[in-house]
Amino acid sequence: MALRTRNKISAAFSMSSMTDIVFLLLIFFMLTSTLVTTNAIDLLLPNAKKPKVESAPAVSISIDKNLTFYVNRDPVAKEFLEATMMKQLSDAENKTVVLRVEQGVAIENAVYVMDIANQNRVKLVLATKPQK
Repeated sequence: MALRTRNKISAAFSMSSMTDIVFLLLIFFMLTSTLVTTNAIDLLLPNAKKPKVESAPAVSISIDKNLTFYVNRDPVAKEFLEATMMKQLSDAENKTVVLRVEQGVAIENAVYVMDIANQNRVKLVLATKPQK
């Protein structure tokens, strides 16, 4: 007596679970990409041949043509720049500062910030605009 099984293995592939995963990933990346913003002021930066890209800078210091100093978009007086910068860097693992100086600003102001970074043993990266 031969017994037959009623369960048959289906060779068809269901795409519904795959599309659910793709849509979830799409939503995840769309949400996380909108949360990524840079803490920088819009400045006209000097040009460079090969700009070096730094990943996740801890602090951004900007100097505009009016000689206003900014630490992560917050205006700071020149005499309080070092204290504010070190306060921002106190929790950072890699102590990195991105210096953004607008074209036409005297080099002495950039050297002032570089000197502060050097005295406190902080890595400093000078931001430039890539050539097209």
